[in-house]
Amino acid sequence: METEFHRIKRLPPYVFAEVNAMKAKARAAGDDIIDFGMGNPDLPTPQHIVDKLTEAVQDPKTHRYSNSRGIPGLRKAQAAYYERRFNVTLDPETEVIATLGSKEGLANLAQAITAPGDVILVPNPSYPIHQFGFIIAGGAVRYLPVKPDEEFLRSIERAVTHTVPKPVAMVINYPANPTAYVATLDFYRSVVELCRKHEIYVLSDIAYAEIYFDGNPPPSILQVPGAKDIAVEFTSMSKTYSMPGWRIGFAAGNRLLIAALARVKSYLDYGAFTPVQVAATAALNGPQDCIDEMREIYKERRDVLVDAFSRAGLYIPAPPATMFAWAPVPEPFAALGSVEFAKLLQTHAKVAVSPGVGFGEHGEGFIRVALVENPQRIRQAARNIRQFLARAGEFTGRNDLLALRVVAR
Repeated sequence: METEFHRIKRLPPYVFAEVNAMKAKARAAGDDIIDFGMGNPDLPTPQHIVDKLTEAVQDPKTHRYSNSRGIPGLRKAQAAYYERRFNVTLDPETEVIATLGSKEGLANLAQAITAPGDVILVPNPSYPIHQFGFIIAGGAVRYLPVKPDEEFLRSIERAVTHTVPKPVAMVINYPANPTAYVATLDFYRSVVELCRKHEIYVLSDIAYAEIYFDGNPPPSILQVPGAKDIAVEFTSMSKTYSMPGWRIGFAAGNRLLIAALARVKSYLDYGAFTPVQVAATAALNGPQDCIDEMREIYKERRDVLVDAFSRAGLYIPAPPATMFAWAPVPEPFAALGSVEFAKLLQTHAKVAVSPGVGFGEHGEGFIRVALVENPQRIRQAARNIRQFLARAGEFTGRNDLLALRVVAR
């Protein structure tokens, strides 16, 4: 009898599993692990959203099966968000669908549009579902660089020229997880022009569009005239309203892609629990100052993290957006790789981070640090890291000045 199934064989061992197992074991032994690993928002969901959930759940009618496309009021609320935030008009009936978080939406759209052997263009490094959603669906992935620049655009042209069969779709994600790159509207215009020319669908993930710190709010690709001819965009309530466990997200844009996703979802789910959808509607339609407050908290954490960790010897470039920092592995540890460095950091500094290679092979040499601890804990982690890096030679076999300079930066 087959002991490993075809689709499972296409999935490599989850890189984060070993680090997460170490973390669980350490905590079970009583260790205080300061956890910057998983991007799991620690801020409470705003009270008016919780109150609306509590109110809605009292009505027994809401306990029945819901609508897999999302209740009409929720889809209208998402369309209204796009109108006020991006000046983009959407038809709630044909151009918006609610999903069980953006992850589910991406995975099920991959199932809907991918035939075995189809080629999908995906940035590397990127959020794992961006590539593995299509791999699970039987597609093949060709990697693109992540930085939104001319090289990215040239790589699309090369992919069209040298890939057989021609790419069917492309995933983009700005502000980017894990690298925190932010795209401009001019960049999106170029992407739309190229992808319309080559008949490539675009799946844009803007889950972090409301977490930005410097400059103007990140744009939407749907702001580009003609984008809806080829593009669909995924958003999420998880980060914007600190609702990760509620599992509410959206896809918006191209009608054909929305219809395909709706068709697949109609076979797989009955939508999120109706009171959750009612509360999500209240979040989108209600006061938005909670987003400003959340953004300020993440900005303070970013500033403390960048200063404290860099002073401790672990250089952290300041991310312009997202709830993550993308940092190079300190030079004395570079030869060990991101997984081994993350394990050493957890064992000897009691600080958990995500190894960059978990986001793709081009993430090697980096770690991702999530802004999910308060400033006091961030400073405590920095003290632990300083002590750990002062002993760098013990772990790298390098006792030269290079190993010492990392703690003197």
